[in-house]
Amino acid sequence: MHLTDDEDQLRQLEKTVRILQKKLERSEADRRQLEQASELRELLLKAVIREREESQLALEQRSHELETALENLKTLQLKLVESEKMSALGVLVAGIAHEINNPVSFIYGNIGFAEAYFRDLLELLQLYQQQYPHPTAVIQAKQNAIDFNFVTADLNKLLSSMRIGAERIYEIVRSLRIFSRLDESEYKAVNIHEGIDSTLVILNNRLKPSAACPTGIQVICEYGELPFVQCFPGLLNQVFMNVLVNAIDALEENSSSCESLQSVSPSSQPYIHIRTVQVRDKVMICIADNGPGISEALRSKLFDPFFTTKEIGKGTGLGLAISRQIIVEKHHGSLEVESTPGQGAKFVITLPINKHAN
Repeated sequence: MHLTDDEDQLRQLEKTVRILQKKLERSEADRRQLEQASELRELLLKAVIREREESQLALEQRSHELETALENLKTLQLKLVESEKMSALGVLVAGIAHEINNPVSFIYGNIGFAEAYFRDLLELLQLYQQQYPHPTAVIQAKQNAIDFNFVTADLNKLLSSMRIGAERIYEIVRSLRIFSRLDESEYKAVNIHEGIDSTLVILNNRLKPSAACPTGIQVICEYGELPFVQCFPGLLNQVFMNVLVNAIDALEENSSSCESLQSVSPSSQPYIHIRTVQVRDKVMICIADNGPGISEALRSKLFDPFFTTKEIGKGTGLGLAISRQIIVEKHHGSLEVESTPGQGAKFVITLPINKHAN
């Protein structure tokens, strides 16, 4: 009887073990299932995070592209405005030059006839004096009243000054017509010096003595022997204008060198030095001034669109950016600046004599 009880207990124990094994197996299966579910959730979470990061990067890239496109659009818009302004200036200058040219040509052409008529009349009067050395009292009185000798001598000076004045106006008109090539788009061979001189004529009023610069600005031109250069003359004149205006602005703003000119040597007078030279198959135009100079930090930004050190309303920050674009992209040349603070600035324009030669 005792053996039977032991057998029952053993069977009961085996049954319990089997039950526990099954529970353990189920627990192990549940554990593996949970691990698999956890791994799956982790994979899904990583995929979601990766997709979100990729979407964020794509969004940032798209935002950057839109910002760049907007900046490019603004730059293009202002460049178009600047180009339209310069084109309008060219048309205006050409119109003024044409209107002035007609009366000036009339005056200039008739001065020669006036001088010839005066000489003929003077010779006639001298013949009268020789044939009738003793004029009547009435003629003598009139001769004394008008101071005949002074009038004849001064009339020569008058006609000479009129000729000089007419020639000066003619040269100004010619310079205006050269500068009015701003509206030309034709690629042609031109005399670089004519473009520089015409630009200086346009800016002549800003070179004269003023409140900002009491002694005015001296321009020193040192021209080399240059061949005709293949270029877009109107665009090149625009570059000369931008660089020269910047030099004039710098000299005017450099009040310390202008206000104390009377107490320093004449060499301290504000000046712009323009030098041209041919170097193999290229020409170099150097435009230097003795203004305040440009710091290294500013030089690195000088050709960036919209960068300007001028007061609001006095500059768009596009002049030099457009100038470099004209020189580099349109003419395959270069526009560089050399400057040391306190020692002025020099802009060096390098152009191929013929960009299509190679």
